Amino acid sequence: MNTRRSNRTLTIIAMIMGVVATIIIMNVFYTMITHNHFRSGQDILAYKGDDGTKETTVKASRGTIYDRNGEVIATDENTYSIIVYLNEDRKGLNETPAYVSDFDKTSKLLSEKLGMKAEDIKTILENAKAKGAYQTELGTKGKNLSASVKESIEALQLPGIEFTQTVERKYPNSYFASTLIGYAQYDEEQKAITGRMGLEETLNKYLTGKDGKTTSQKDKNGNTLPGTTFVEAYKEDGNDVYLTIDQNVQLALESLMKKTMKFSGKVNKAWVLAVEVETGKILGWSSYPSFDLNTRNDLKQYIDNNSTFIYEPGSVMKGVTYSSVLDVGKYPYNQKYTANVFYFSTTQDGKIVRVNSAENALGTIWDAEHHSMGTLTFDKGFARSSNIAICELLTNHITPEIYREYIDKFGFLKPVDTPFVKNEAGNINFNYPIEKLSTGFGQSINVTALQMVQAYTAIFNDGKMMRPYVVDRIEDGNSHKVIEQYEPQSVGTPIKKETSDYVKKLMGLVVNDPDGTGQVFKMDDVDVIAKTGTGQISTSTGYMDGRWIMSVMAAAPADDPKIMMYYAFEGGDYTNFSREYFKDAMREALIAQGITGSSNDANSTKKTNNYAEYTMPSLVNHSLDYAKNKLSGMKVEKVIIGNGDNIISQYPDGGESIISNQNIFLMSDGTKITMPDMSGWTMKDITAFWKLTGIEIQMEGSGSVYKQSVKKGQAINADSEIKVQLK
Repeated sequence: MNTRRSNRTLTIIAMIMGVVATIIIMNVFYTMITHNHFRSGQDILAYKGDDGTKETTVKASRGTIYDRNGEVIATDENTYSIIVYLNEDRKGLNETPAYVSDFDKTSKLLSEKLGMKAEDIKTILENAKAKGAYQTELGTKGKNLSASVKESIEALQLPGIEFTQTVERKYPNSYFASTLIGYAQYDEEQKAITGRMGLEETLNKYLTGKDGKTTSQKDKNGNTLPGTTFVEAYKEDGNDVYLTIDQNVQLALESLMKKTMKFSGKVNKAWVLAVEVETGKILGWSSYPSFDLNTRNDLKQYIDNNSTFIYEPGSVMKGVTYSSVLDVGKYPYNQKYTANVFYFSTTQDGKIVRVNSAENALGTIWDAEHHSMGTLTFDKGFARSSNIAICELLTNHITPEIYREYIDKFGFLKPVDTPFVKNEAGNINFNYPIEKLSTGFGQSINVTALQMVQAYTAIFNDGKMMRPYVVDRIEDGNSHKVIEQYEPQSVGTPIKKETSDYVKKLMGLVVNDPDGTGQVFKMDDVDVIAKTGTGQISTSTGYMDGRWIMSVMAAAPADDPKIMMYYAFEGGDYTNFSREYFKDAMREALIAQGITGSSNDANSTKKTNNYAEYTMPSLVNHSLDYAKNKLSGMKVEKVIIGNGDNIISQYPDGGESIISNQNIFLMSDGTKITMPDMSGWTMKDITAFWKLTGIEIQMEGSGSVYKQSVKKGQAINADSEIKVQLK
């Protein structure tokens, strides 16, 4: 019985397909014989000197770049511009008029959609008509229209109103790892959007799609005849790229960088990296000066301070130096040294030795600001960032040549193998005694931030050094099948676990010892370990007066580091800079990993002295009353969108971590949406509202919202023009 039913179904399907094929073939043969189109009756011989066929390129989309949670970083966006046809000879199918004849009606209806005055539109049309123009545009308000506005105008069915389509590369978060992401723009030669900088450039072959093509017949006016379009080649959209970047962490780093650049100490550049210790995944990457990815008006340099800027790292390098001494078993655990001026010379066989006076010395090394710290243990010397401790270790306990071997083991002096990220190798001066000693405290060697992060993964990760990487996977743009997957990769084990453990203990002293140089980085809600660095800026003629690079390498939780952050800036006075900005960014990175305290707490709510963290409940398909009840007791800001009674979408998603005072967006099933008070909202908040509602918000500036063009409570929809200003 089932077999007969299946055969009958197949027969019916075959008959339907046969009828469709017959109609198409009849259409083609009828047109060939009679020269008239079967359905429209158009005379296809009356062409304007061509063969009557029309080829159309079907543009492929460039792939989208996402963060690790699927938030859009870069994507193609179609915008539309109005073309108003005025020539009375222009005809559509069946010789229907295809030009504007009723200026009053057209102007009135368009004004309601474009936010223009009807009389202004009418004036444009009349002036163009008087000049004999075949067509005209309507100025800036008639350009860059969204798809929803275009569709609402098309629904008016106004003759003579058509659109041109423009594809632009859009970046929802204008300032967002700009020097890493780079940008793409339309290339006239390639007739496609092409990567020009950063990942947009290095991933270009993956992101670029392949255009399709259709052919069709057209009438004498160039109109496509219905039923004659054939696909000769289907378009293949570009591949999508998912990064390891976390949008929340990245936005926190952007905030840190902006505040750093505004510091009164005349900062001219800054950089920061947030990395997952055990995997090398880069969660955040920021380098300033930066630029607006959309406008690029403030693009001043192509240098990325994290990967292509090389510099002397200063005292942060001491973690590597101490590691080398510990790893070869030569660390003087219980010995003390004199942390006073270090005069040095060499023996006949070239060994560097400490001497008692300047008279017999080849050179002199001081601790910071020529301070004498007295007699110290080497542990205490690390906590206080003593240069003299380094000199003692390199002359009396190991040799500079052994340390030089560890510089290579830690991956310095060669590019980091971070896929799709261009980076420099750095260099070293290691010929003279002063150079051999000063490399131990981060002078006479130039590195990149990417190298520093890679080296410290070994210190934080039981001796196992992980390659930092930023591209997680590449997916086929059509099937979404993963075509490239990048995994955590160990690039060596430069030190033993015991060495790693002891250096982490020393870095704890930097933060917690009463004399530690990193006390200002201590956090109430999590135990942090760190190594600070402050060094003068080297030039070809020496060191600059009054200009410094201040840096810190930090990780948390102290007992088992999961997140590491390397932060640095170049400026004048660094002493009064608030470290709270750094702590805020570190806290956001820890929250992204589900960590907020020094101990692992399985509870959904984790309280600290400053804030509380909660787990966002899943509220979709529940009533608004249910949602309010579930969120009661959580000190969060609830933003209810729409006038409905049930929740149809939410942000953040259920199961995600949220913190005190965070905006929680709940989209109801109501049809009426009113403008909220966006004061204090961040770009992340605005983007969440935009995605939930489909209502575009134009953003100017950065920081948080202080001004909005539409008043709170006013009804809004997809056609509303809303602008907010941030600072």
